[in-house]
Amino acid sequence: MQTRSAVSSNLTLTGRVARQSAETSFQHESAEDRTIKISVEQLNFYYGRSRALHDITLAIPAKRITAFIGPSGCGKSTLLRSINRMNDIIPGIRVDGHIKLDGEDIYAPGTDVVTLRSRIGMVFQKSNPFPRSIFDNVAYGLRVNNLARSRTEMRDRVEESLKQAALWNEVKDRLKESALALSGGQQQRLCIARALAVRPDVVLMDEPASALDPIATQKIEELIGELKEHYTIVIVTHNMQQAARVSERTAFFWLGKLIEVSETEKMFTNPGEKLTEDYITGRFG
Repeated sequence: MQTRSAVSSNLTLTGRVARQSAETSFQHESAEDRTIKISVEQLNFYYGRSRALHDITLAIPAKRITAFIGPSGCGKSTLLRSINRMNDIIPGIRVDGHIKLDGEDIYAPGTDVVTLRSRIGMVFQKSNPFPRSIFDNVAYGLRVNNLARSRTEMRDRVEESLKQAALWNEVKDRLKESALALSGGQQQRLCIARALAVRPDVVLMDEPASALDPIATQKIEELIGELKEHYTIVIVTHNMQQAARVSERTAFFWLGKLIEVSETEKMFTNPGEKLTEDYITGRFG
């Protein structure tokens, strides 16, 4: 049996390998695929004295779907929420290292967090529509950020977003009705439409289908596949089958460390780390 120090040494070595993999894994891809939208560089994250992320280095390519997988408490949601600084509202947090969006450090002094969050949308695990009409839910970000110059433009942007979220045909005659009257799957797609209305560059999704039935889940997964044509998507999921179905790149986390990152097909058929293989095959997690 390995001692705790031996396990720690193995994790440190594995972390180095993962960083090297993250830095070099684009070398066999086309120039378009190599475009990096988000760059995480030696990121450490602390909740008070507790260190949740350990020296994470990860490149997220533009207009592709990247999945974060790993057991509960491994840091994947912490990293996801760090990408648009949602963790800022938690007292006592501390961030070391860098996260760059199009080469600009989002934690640099003077960063406009409101503008950042309009560029990096977020969809949560549980749908959270406002107790307002369907139309007002989608229009909310447009109004707050003064992004529509007229009522006509507002209506057009709302329609555009609902169509992108594959919801328009189901609600186009009900726009004045309460969003709370929608089904769970419809509410989640409405939240996606609300995120898309401000035309972000990146959409973050934290287990967006975990509370949905299989039919609603399938619709969300199909939607994610369509959205990658226009957006960079990062999804956190506990569902290995879902990660294999929807993502093109996968990053595996364990105990706050990035263990491995690679093309999804490779990770699920020929992982580079024993720990990754054990997790994917259900030996733990």
